[in-house]
Amino acid sequence: MTAELDLAGRVVELVRRLAGPDALAEVVVSRGELALTRFANSFIHQNVAEAGTSLRLRLHVAGRTAAGSGSLVDADGLTALVERTLTAARLGPPDPAWPGLTPPAPVPPAGGFDEATAGATADERAERVRAFVDAVGGLEAAGYCRTASRSGAFANSAGHSAVGRTAEAAMDGIARTGGADGVARLCADRLDEIDGAALGARAAAKARAAADPVELPPGRYEVVLEPAAVADLLQNFAWFGFNGKRHAERQSFAEPGVAQFDPAVTLVDDPAHGSGLPYDLEGTPRAALPLVEAGTTRAVAYDRRSGAEAGTGSTGHATAGSSTFGPIPHNLRMLPAEDAGGDPGAVVAGQVSGGVSGAVADPDTAALVAGVERGLLVSDFWYTRVLDPRQLVVTGLTRNGIWLVEDGVPTRAVRDFRFTESYPRALGPGRVLGVGRRAVRQPDRFDSSWWEAPPLRLASWNFTGGASG
Repeated sequence: MTAELDLAGRVVELVRRLAGPDALAEVVVSRGELALTRFANSFIHQNVAEAGTSLRLRLHVAGRTAAGSGSLVDADGLTALVERTLTAARLGPPDPAWPGLTPPAPVPPAGGFDEATAGATADERAERVRAFVDAVGGLEAAGYCRTASRSGAFANSAGHSAVGRTAEAAMDGIARTGGADGVARLCADRLDEIDGAALGARAAAKARAAADPVELPPGRYEVVLEPAAVADLLQNFAWFGFNGKRHAERQSFAEPGVAQFDPAVTLVDDPAHGSGLPYDLEGTPRAALPLVEAGTTRAVAYDRRSGAEAGTGSTGHATAGSSTFGPIPHNLRMLPAEDAGGDPGAVVAGQVSGGVSGAVADPDTAALVAGVERGLLVSDFWYTRVLDPRQLVVTGLTRNGIWLVEDGVPTRAVRDFRFTESYPRALGPGRVLGVGRRAVRQPDRFDSSWWEAPPLRLASWNFTGGASG
Protein backbone atom coordinates (compact mmCIF):
# COMPACT_ATOMS: atom_id res chain seq x y z
CA MET A 1 0.00 0.00 0.00
CA THR A 2 3.00 2.30 0.44
CA ALA A 3 3.56 2.24 -3.33
CA GLU A 4 -0.02 3.29 -4.00
CA LEU A 5 0.19 6.15 -1.50
CA ASP A 6 3.50 7.33 -3.02
CA LEU A 7 1.87 7.28 -6.46
CA ALA A 8 -1.12 9.32 -5.25
CA GLY A 9 1.24 11.82 -3.64
CA ARG A 10 3.21 12.18 -6.88
CA VAL A 11 0.05 13.13 -8.76
CA VAL A 12 -0.93 15.73 -6.15
CA GLU A 13 2.55 17.27 -6.40
CA LEU A 14 2.39 17.20 -10.20
CA VAL A 15 -0.89 19.15 -10.09
CA ARG A 16 0.73 21.71 -7.82
CA ARG A 17 3.63 22.16 -10.27
CA LEU A 18 1.53 22.30 -13.44
CA ALA A 19 -1.54 24.20 -12.21
CA GLY A 20 -0.23 26.25 -9.31
CA PRO A 21 -0.94 26.22 -5.57
CA ASP A 22 -4.57 27.28 -5.97
CA ALA A 23 -5.53 24.11 -7.85
CA LEU A 24 -7.24 21.56 -5.63
CA ALA A 25 -6.71 17.88 -6.37
CA GLU A 26 -7.83 14.54 -5.02
CA VAL A 27 -6.30 11.29 -6.25
CA VAL A 28 -7.45 7.70 -5.86
CA VAL A 29 -5.10 4.85 -6.74
CA SER A 30 -6.44 1.31 -6.89
CA ARG A 31 -4.61 -1.93 -7.64
CA GLY A 32 -6.97 -4.82 -8.23
CA GLU A 33 -6.87 -8.49 -9.08
CA LEU A 34 -9.98 -10.40 -10.10
CA ALA A 35 -10.00 -14.09 -11.01
CA LEU A 36 -13.08 -15.94 -12.21
CA THR A 37 -13.66 -19.62 -12.88
CA ARG A 38 -16.90 -20.24 -14.81
CA PHE A 39 -18.59 -23.57 -15.36
CA ALA A 40 -21.53 -24.72 -17.50
CA ASN A 41 -22.87 -28.13 -18.47
CA SER A 42 -21.06 -29.35 -15.34
CA PHE A 43 -17.54 -28.54 -16.50
CA ILE A 44 -15.23 -25.52 -16.39
CA HIS A 45 -15.34 -23.67 -19.68
CA GLN A 46 -13.60 -20.42 -18.79
CA ASN A 47 -10.88 -19.35 -16.41
CA VAL A 48 -9.90 -15.69 -16.52
CA ALA A 49 -7.82 -13.37 -14.39
CA GLU A 50 -7.05 -9.69 -14.65
CA ALA A 51 -4.83 -7.34 -12.72
CA GLY A 52 -4.28 -3.65 -13.11
CA THR A 53 -3.74 -0.26 -11.58
CA SER A 54 -6.16 2.62 -12.07
CA LEU A 55 -5.90 6.28 -11.12
CA ARG A 56 -8.70 8.78 -10.72
CA LEU A 57 -7.96 12.48 -10.49
CA ARG A 58 -10.49 15.18 -9.66
CA LEU A 59 -9.47 18.83 -9.98
CA HIS A 60 -11.07 22.09 -8.95
CA VAL A 61 -9.44 25.03 -10.71
CA ALA A 62 -10.69 28.62 -10.94
CA GLY A 63 -14.15 27.62 -9.78
CA ARG A 64 -14.48 24.73 -12.23
CA THR A 65 -14.35 20.98 -11.61
CA ALA A 66 -13.36 18.04 -13.81
CA ALA A 67 -12.33 14.43 -13.33
CA GLY A 68 -10.07 12.15 -15.32
CA SER A 69 -8.78 8.63 -15.09
CA GLY A 70 -5.94 6.52 -16.43
CA SER A 71 -3.86 3.41 -15.98
CA LEU A 72 -0.39 4.54 -17.07
CA VAL A 73 1.76 5.15 -14.01
CA ASP A 74 5.05 6.24 -15.60
CA ALA A 75 6.04 9.91 -15.68
CA ASP A 76 4.56 10.52 -19.13
CA GLY A 77 1.28 8.80 -18.20
CA LEU A 78 0.86 10.82 -15.02
CA THR A 79 1.66 14.08 -16.80
CA ALA A 80 -0.84 13.30 -19.55
CA LEU A 81 -3.54 12.54 -16.96
CA VAL A 82 -2.99 15.85 -15.16
CA GLU A 83 -2.82 17.89 -18.36
CA ARG A 84 -6.00 16.52 -19.91
CA THR A 85 -7.91 16.88 -16.64
CA LEU A 86 -6.72 20.47 -16.33
CA THR A 87 -7.87 21.16 -19.87
CA ALA A 88 -11.29 19.68 -19.12
CA ALA A 89 -11.61 21.76 -15.95
CA ARG A 90 -10.73 25.01 -17.73
CA LEU A 91 -13.29 24.30 -20.46
CA GLY A 92 -16.04 23.22 -18.06
CA PRO A 93 -18.85 25.32 -16.60
CA PRO A 94 -18.51 27.01 -13.21
CA ASP A 95 -19.20 24.77 -10.23
CA PRO A 96 -20.68 26.93 -7.46
CA ALA A 97 -21.74 23.84 -5.47
CA TRP A 98 -18.17 22.52 -5.14
CA PRO A 99 -18.06 21.03 -1.62
CA GLY A 100 -14.32 21.34 -1.11
CA LEU A 101 -11.76 18.67 -0.26
CA THR A 102 -11.97 16.18 2.56
CA PRO A 103 -9.91 17.63 5.44
CA PRO A 104 -7.30 15.51 7.21
CA ALA A 105 -9.01 12.99 9.46
CA PRO A 106 -8.13 9.62 10.97
CA VAL A 107 -9.16 6.65 8.82
CA PRO A 108 -9.95 3.37 10.59
CA PRO A 109 -7.83 0.38 9.65
CA ALA A 110 -9.33 -1.94 7.05
CA GLY A 111 -10.94 -5.17 8.17
CA GLY A 112 -9.16 -8.50 8.14
CA PHE A 113 -7.29 -9.16 4.90
CA ASP A 114 -6.82 -12.80 3.96
CA GLU A 115 -3.60 -13.30 2.00
CA ALA A 116 -4.63 -16.82 0.99
CA THR A 117 -7.78 -15.52 -0.69
CA ALA A 118 -5.91 -12.68 -2.41
CA GLY A 119 -3.40 -15.19 -3.79
CA ALA A 120 -5.82 -18.02 -4.55
CA THR A 121 -4.99 -20.11 -7.61
CA ALA A 122 -7.17 -21.40 -10.40
CA ASP A 123 -6.77 -24.89 -8.94
CA GLU A 124 -8.22 -23.75 -5.62
CA ARG A 125 -11.27 -22.29 -7.33
CA ALA A 126 -11.57 -25.42 -9.48
CA GLU A 127 -11.68 -27.53 -6.30
CA ARG A 128 -14.85 -25.67 -5.24
CA VAL A 129 -16.34 -26.14 -8.69
CA ARG A 130 -15.55 -29.86 -8.64
CA ALA A 131 -17.13 -30.22 -5.21
CA PHE A 132 -20.25 -28.36 -6.40
CA VAL A 133 -20.58 -30.53 -9.53
CA ASP A 134 -20.04 -33.75 -7.60
CA ALA A 135 -22.64 -32.74 -5.03
CA VAL A 136 -25.44 -32.16 -7.55
CA GLY A 137 -25.55 -35.91 -8.19
CA GLY A 138 -25.72 -35.96 -11.96
CA LEU A 139 -27.83 -32.83 -12.48
CA GLU A 140 -26.64 -30.17 -14.88
CA ALA A 141 -24.62 -27.52 -13.06
CA ALA A 142 -23.49 -24.01 -13.99
CA GLY A 143 -22.11 -20.95 -12.25
CA TYR A 144 -18.86 -19.39 -11.13
CA CYS A 145 -16.32 -19.16 -8.33
CA ARG A 146 -14.39 -15.91 -8.02
CA THR A 147 -11.69 -14.38 -5.86
CA ALA A 148 -10.73 -10.71 -5.77
CA SER A 149 -8.37 -8.42 -3.95
CA ARG A 150 -7.80 -4.70 -4.00
CA SER A 151 -5.31 -2.36 -2.43
CA GLY A 152 -5.58 1.38 -2.68
CA ALA A 153 -4.61 4.81 -1.50
CA PHE A 154 -6.05 8.31 -1.43
CA ALA A 155 -4.35 11.70 -1.23
CA ASN A 156 -5.50 15.29 -1.73
CA SER A 157 -4.15 18.83 -1.72
CA ALA A 158 -5.50 19.41 1.79
CA GLY A 159 -2.98 16.95 3.20
CA HIS A 160 -5.45 14.12 3.78
CA SER A 161 -4.41 10.55 2.93
CA ALA A 162 -5.69 7.03 3.46
CA VAL A 163 -4.79 3.46 2.57
CA GLY A 164 -6.57 0.12 2.64
CA ARG A 165 -6.84 -3.34 1.11
CA THR A 166 -9.56 -5.94 0.81
CA ALA A 167 -10.10 -9.50 -0.36
CA GLU A 168 -13.21 -11.55 -1.00
CA ALA A 169 -14.47 -14.79 -2.48
CA ALA A 170 -17.83 -15.72 -3.92
CA MET A 171 -19.62 -18.65 -5.50
CA ASP A 172 -22.92 -18.69 -7.36
CA GLY A 173 -24.24 -21.89 -8.88
CA ILE A 174 -27.38 -23.55 -10.14
CA ALA A 175 -28.39 -27.15 -10.56
CA ARG A 176 -30.98 -28.09 -13.19
CA THR A 177 -33.26 -31.04 -13.71
CA GLY A 178 -35.63 -30.79 -16.64
CA GLY A 179 -37.05 -27.30 -16.48
CA ALA A 180 -36.45 -26.85 -12.76
CA ASP A 181 -33.52 -24.93 -11.30
CA GLY A 182 -32.11 -24.65 -7.80
CA VAL A 183 -29.63 -22.00 -6.71
CA ALA A 184 -27.03 -21.53 -3.97
CA ARG A 185 -24.89 -18.42 -3.48
CA LEU A 186 -22.40 -17.18 -0.93
CA CYS A 187 -19.98 -14.28 -0.56
CA ALA A 188 -17.23 -14.38 2.09
CA ASP A 189 -14.03 -12.66 3.17
CA ARG A 190 -12.10 -15.94 2.88
CA LEU A 191 -12.09 -18.56 0.16
CA ASP A 192 -11.92 -21.32 2.76
CA GLU A 193 -15.41 -20.27 3.90
CA ILE A 194 -16.79 -21.28 0.49
CA ASP A 195 -17.93 -24.92 0.67
CA GLY A 196 -18.66 -26.02 -2.89
CA ALA A 197 -20.11 -29.35 -1.82
CA ALA A 198 -22.59 -27.76 0.59
CA LEU A 199 -23.68 -25.22 -2.02
CA GLY A 200 -24.04 -27.89 -4.69
CA ALA A 201 -26.09 -30.14 -2.42
CA ARG A 202 -28.41 -27.25 -1.59
CA ALA A 203 -28.87 -26.27 -5.24
CA ALA A 204 -29.59 -29.86 -6.24
CA ALA A 205 -32.14 -30.39 -3.46
CA LYS A 206 -33.94 -27.21 -4.47
CA ALA A 207 -33.94 -28.21 -8.15
CA ARG A 208 -35.40 -31.64 -7.46
CA ALA A 209 -38.04 -30.14 -5.19
CA ALA A 210 -39.02 -27.65 -7.91
CA ALA A 211 -39.88 -30.31 -10.51
CA ASP A 212 -43.42 -30.68 -11.90
CA PRO A 213 -44.78 -27.31 -10.75
CA VAL A 214 -48.45 -26.43 -10.71
CA GLU A 215 -49.89 -23.06 -11.71
CA LEU A 216 -51.63 -20.96 -9.09
CA PRO A 217 -53.80 -17.91 -9.69
CA PRO A 218 -52.20 -14.49 -9.11
CA GLY A 219 -53.11 -12.58 -5.99
CA ARG A 220 -51.77 -11.63 -2.59
CA TYR A 221 -50.07 -14.44 -0.69
CA GLU A 222 -48.25 -14.68 2.60
CA VAL A 223 -44.60 -15.42 1.76
CA VAL A 224 -41.34 -16.63 3.16
CA LEU A 225 -38.50 -15.04 1.21
CA GLU A 226 -35.12 -16.77 1.28
CA PRO A 227 -31.95 -14.64 1.59
CA ALA A 228 -31.37 -14.56 -2.19
CA ALA A 229 -34.78 -12.93 -2.66
CA VAL A 230 -34.30 -10.56 0.29
CA ALA A 231 -31.01 -9.44 -1.27
CA ASP A 232 -32.99 -7.97 -4.16
CA LEU A 233 -34.99 -5.90 -1.69
CA LEU A 234 -31.79 -4.61 -0.08
CA GLN A 235 -30.23 -3.73 -3.43
CA ASN A 236 -33.26 -1.71 -4.50
CA PHE A 237 -33.47 -0.04 -1.08
CA ALA A 238 -29.83 0.98 -1.48
CA TRP A 239 -30.01 2.26 -5.05
CA PHE A 240 -33.38 3.98 -4.97
CA GLY A 241 -34.28 4.54 -1.32
CA PHE A 242 -31.27 5.39 0.85
CA ASN A 243 -29.67 7.46 -1.91
CA GLY A 244 -29.09 11.03 -0.71
CA LYS A 245 -29.33 12.60 -4.16
CA ARG A 246 -32.65 10.91 -4.91
CA HIS A 247 -33.89 11.84 -1.46
CA ALA A 248 -33.09 15.52 -2.12
CA GLU A 249 -34.92 15.26 -5.47
CA ARG A 250 -37.99 13.75 -3.72
CA GLN A 251 -37.55 10.53 -5.68
CA SER A 252 -37.04 8.36 -2.59
CA PHE A 253 -39.48 6.84 -0.11
CA ALA A 254 -37.09 7.46 2.80
CA GLU A 255 -38.32 9.80 5.55
CA PRO A 256 -35.74 9.97 8.35
CA GLY A 257 -37.38 9.95 11.76
CA VAL A 258 -40.50 8.14 10.55
CA ALA A 259 -41.40 4.53 11.46
CA GLN A 260 -41.70 3.33 7.87
CA PHE A 261 -40.85 -0.32 8.54
CA ASP A 262 -41.90 -3.04 10.93
CA PRO A 263 -40.04 -2.89 14.29
CA ALA A 264 -38.35 -6.19 13.35
CA VAL A 265 -36.44 -4.41 10.55
CA THR A 266 -32.97 -2.97 11.18
CA LEU A 267 -30.76 -2.06 8.21
CA VAL A 268 -27.11 -1.01 8.46
CA ASP A 269 -24.62 -0.18 5.75
CA ASP A 270 -21.50 -1.73 7.23
CA PRO A 271 -18.35 -1.87 5.06
CA ALA A 272 -16.20 -2.86 8.03
CA HIS A 273 -18.31 -6.01 8.48
CA GLY A 274 -16.76 -7.50 5.34
CA SER A 275 -14.65 -6.67 2.33
CA GLY A 276 -14.54 -2.93 1.80
CA LEU A 277 -12.00 -0.13 1.86
CA PRO A 278 -12.15 2.10 4.96
CA TYR A 279 -12.56 5.29 2.88
CA ASP A 280 -14.62 6.36 -0.11
CA LEU A 281 -13.69 7.95 -3.44
CA GLU A 282 -13.33 11.37 -1.78
CA GLY A 283 -11.21 10.02 1.07
CA THR A 284 -14.01 10.30 3.65
CA PRO A 285 -13.59 7.65 6.37
CA ARG A 286 -16.23 4.94 6.17
CA ALA A 287 -18.07 3.53 9.17
CA ALA A 288 -21.27 1.66 9.90
CA LEU A 289 -24.29 3.80 9.00
CA PRO A 290 -27.61 2.80 10.61
CA LEU A 291 -30.28 3.41 7.95
CA VAL A 292 -33.24 1.83 9.75
CA GLU A 293 -33.34 1.10 13.49
CA ALA A 294 -36.18 -1.06 14.80
CA GLY A 295 -38.42 0.08 11.96
CA THR A 296 -37.60 3.79 12.04
CA THR A 297 -35.73 5.30 9.12
CA ARG A 298 -32.68 7.11 10.47
CA ALA A 299 -30.50 8.21 7.55
CA VAL A 300 -29.69 8.18 3.87
CA ALA A 301 -26.26 8.01 2.24
CA TYR A 302 -24.34 11.12 1.15
CA ASP A 303 -21.16 12.04 -0.65
CA ARG A 304 -19.60 15.47 -0.04
CA ARG A 305 -21.69 17.29 -2.64
CA SER A 306 -25.09 15.87 -1.71
CA GLY A 307 -24.21 16.04 1.99
CA ALA A 308 -23.30 19.72 1.71
CA GLU A 309 -26.57 20.45 -0.07
CA ALA A 310 -28.47 18.63 2.67
CA GLY A 311 -26.48 20.34 5.42
CA THR A 312 -25.37 17.02 6.94
CA GLY A 313 -21.95 16.31 5.46
CA SER A 314 -20.72 13.14 3.79
CA THR A 315 -21.46 9.68 5.17
CA GLY A 316 -18.58 8.17 3.20
CA HIS A 317 -20.52 7.01 0.15
CA ALA A 318 -18.83 8.75 -2.77
CA THR A 319 -18.40 6.46 -5.77
CA ALA A 320 -17.47 7.00 -9.39
CA GLY A 321 -21.13 7.52 -10.33
CA SER A 322 -22.43 9.23 -7.22
CA SER A 323 -22.38 12.74 -8.70
CA THR A 324 -24.78 11.55 -11.41
CA PHE A 325 -26.86 8.73 -9.98
CA GLY A 326 -26.33 9.49 -6.32
CA PRO A 327 -24.47 7.93 -3.36
CA ILE A 328 -25.40 4.30 -2.74
CA PRO A 329 -24.79 1.98 0.24
CA HIS A 330 -22.98 -1.07 -1.19
CA ASN A 331 -22.65 -3.21 1.94
CA LEU A 332 -26.18 -3.32 3.27
CA ARG A 333 -27.08 -5.71 6.07
CA MET A 334 -30.48 -6.64 7.42
CA LEU A 335 -29.82 -7.71 10.98
CA PRO A 336 -31.20 -11.11 11.95
CA ALA A 337 -33.73 -11.52 14.76
CA GLU A 338 -31.36 -11.70 17.74
CA ASP A 339 -29.00 -8.97 16.47
CA ALA A 340 -31.93 -6.67 15.76
CA GLY A 341 -33.32 -7.14 19.24
CA GLY A 342 -36.42 -8.89 17.96
CA ASP A 343 -38.65 -11.17 19.99
CA PRO A 344 -37.03 -14.63 19.99
CA GLY A 345 -40.51 -16.12 20.16
CA ALA A 346 -41.28 -14.61 16.75
CA VAL A 347 -39.20 -17.35 15.14
CA VAL A 348 -40.33 -20.89 15.76
CA ALA A 349 -37.52 -23.35 16.32
CA GLY A 350 -37.36 -26.67 14.57
CA GLN A 351 -37.38 -28.23 11.13
CA VAL A 352 -40.15 -28.57 8.60
CA SER A 353 -40.89 -32.22 8.01
CA GLY A 354 -42.82 -33.83 5.20
CA GLY A 355 -43.92 -31.94 2.11
CA VAL A 356 -41.67 -31.45 -0.92
CA SER A 357 -38.28 -32.82 0.05
CA GLY A 358 -35.50 -30.27 -0.33
CA ALA A 359 -37.71 -27.20 -0.75
CA VAL A 360 -36.54 -25.72 2.56
CA ALA A 361 -32.88 -24.86 2.39
CA ASP A 362 -31.99 -24.63 6.07
CA PRO A 363 -33.43 -24.76 9.61
CA ASP A 364 -33.67 -20.97 9.76
CA THR A 365 -36.01 -20.87 6.77
CA ALA A 366 -37.81 -23.97 8.00
CA ALA A 367 -38.67 -22.24 11.27
CA LEU A 368 -40.41 -19.44 9.38
CA VAL A 369 -42.19 -21.81 6.99
CA ALA A 370 -43.54 -23.79 9.95
CA GLY A 371 -45.74 -20.86 10.96
CA VAL A 372 -47.41 -20.37 7.56
CA GLU A 373 -50.97 -21.67 7.27
CA ARG A 374 -51.17 -21.04 3.51
CA GLY A 375 -48.62 -19.12 1.50
CA LEU A 376 -45.57 -19.34 -0.75
CA LEU A 377 -41.90 -20.08 -0.19
CA VAL A 378 -39.84 -17.98 -2.64
CA SER A 379 -36.19 -18.72 -3.44
CA ASP A 380 -35.16 -15.83 -5.64
CA PHE A 381 -36.21 -12.72 -7.57
CA TRP A 382 -34.75 -11.52 -10.84
CA TYR A 383 -35.19 -9.02 -13.67
CA THR A 384 -36.61 -6.53 -11.19
CA ARG A 385 -37.38 -3.02 -12.44
CA VAL A 386 -38.62 0.06 -10.60
CA LEU A 387 -42.02 1.35 -11.73
CA ASP A 388 -42.50 4.09 -9.12
CA PRO A 389 -39.31 5.29 -7.42
CA ARG A 390 -41.16 7.45 -4.90
CA GLN A 391 -42.97 4.45 -3.41
CA LEU A 392 -40.34 1.99 -4.67
CA VAL A 393 -42.90 -0.09 -6.52
CA VAL A 394 -40.97 -2.87 -8.23
CA THR A 395 -41.97 -5.48 -10.78
CA GLY A 396 -40.07 -8.67 -11.43
CA LEU A 397 -40.16 -12.45 -11.63
CA THR A 398 -39.57 -15.33 -9.29
CA ARG A 399 -37.01 -17.97 -10.25
CA ASN A 400 -35.05 -20.96 -8.99
CA GLY A 401 -37.97 -22.44 -7.10
CA ILE A 402 -41.27 -21.39 -5.53
CA TRP A 403 -43.53 -23.65 -3.45
CA LEU A 404 -47.03 -23.69 -2.01
CA VAL A 405 -46.95 -23.95 1.79
CA GLU A 406 -49.95 -25.45 3.61
CA ASP A 407 -50.14 -25.88 7.38
CA GLY A 408 -46.43 -25.16 7.75
CA VAL A 409 -45.29 -27.65 5.08
CA PRO A 410 -44.24 -27.07 1.44
CA THR A 411 -46.63 -29.28 -0.52
CA ARG A 412 -46.22 -28.49 -4.22
CA ALA A 413 -43.79 -26.73 -6.51
CA VAL A 414 -45.41 -23.74 -8.22
CA ARG A 415 -44.76 -22.20 -11.61
CA ASP A 416 -43.05 -18.83 -11.60
CA PHE A 417 -44.97 -15.62 -10.96
CA ARG A 418 -44.60 -12.02 -11.98
CA PHE A 419 -45.05 -9.64 -9.06
CA THR A 420 -45.64 -5.92 -8.58
CA GLU A 421 -44.99 -4.72 -5.05
CA SER A 422 -43.92 -1.70 -3.05
CA TYR A 423 -40.86 -2.97 -1.23
CA PRO A 424 -41.14 -0.56 1.74
CA ARG A 425 -44.83 -1.27 2.13
CA ALA A 426 -44.23 -5.03 2.11
CA LEU A 427 -41.89 -4.55 5.09
CA GLY A 428 -44.07 -1.92 6.72
CA PRO A 429 -45.39 -1.87 10.31
CA GLY A 430 -47.20 -5.08 11.16
CA ARG A 431 -46.26 -6.79 7.90
CA VAL A 432 -43.11 -8.65 8.98
CA LEU A 433 -44.26 -11.85 10.67
CA GLY A 434 -40.82 -13.35 11.25
CA VAL A 435 -37.10 -12.73 10.74
CA GLY A 436 -34.53 -15.49 10.55
CA ARG A 437 -31.72 -15.76 13.08
CA ARG A 438 -28.89 -16.13 10.58
CA ALA A 439 -27.99 -13.69 7.80
CA VAL A 440 -26.37 -14.97 4.62
CA ARG A 441 -24.15 -12.71 2.53
CA GLN A 442 -25.10 -12.66 -1.15
CA PRO A 443 -22.59 -11.62 -3.82
CA ASP A 444 -23.15 -8.60 -6.04
CA ARG A 445 -22.02 -8.28 -9.65
CA PHE A 446 -19.13 -6.12 -8.44
CA ASP A 447 -16.44 -7.21 -6.04
CA SER A 448 -16.49 -5.46 -2.62
CA SER A 449 -20.28 -5.01 -2.91
CA TRP A 450 -22.64 -7.44 -1.18
CA TRP A 451 -26.07 -7.77 0.45
CA GLU A 452 -26.49 -9.69 3.71
CA ALA A 453 -29.91 -10.82 4.89
CA PRO A 454 -31.78 -13.48 6.85
CA PRO A 455 -34.93 -15.11 5.46
CA LEU A 456 -38.15 -13.16 6.03
CA ARG A 457 -41.79 -14.09 6.60
CA LEU A 458 -44.09 -11.37 5.26
CA ALA A 459 -47.84 -11.01 5.64
CA SER A 460 -48.48 -10.24 1.98
CA TRP A 461 -46.83 -10.13 -1.44
CA ASN A 462 -48.65 -9.05 -4.60
CA PHE A 463 -48.27 -11.58 -7.43
CA THR A 464 -49.80 -10.02 -10.55
CA GLY A 465 -49.39 -12.73 -13.16
CA GLY A 466 -48.77 -16.42 -13.53
CA ALA A 467 -46.60 -18.33 -15.94
CA SER A 468 -49.21 -18.06 -18.71
CA GLY A 469 -49.69 -14.30 -18.45
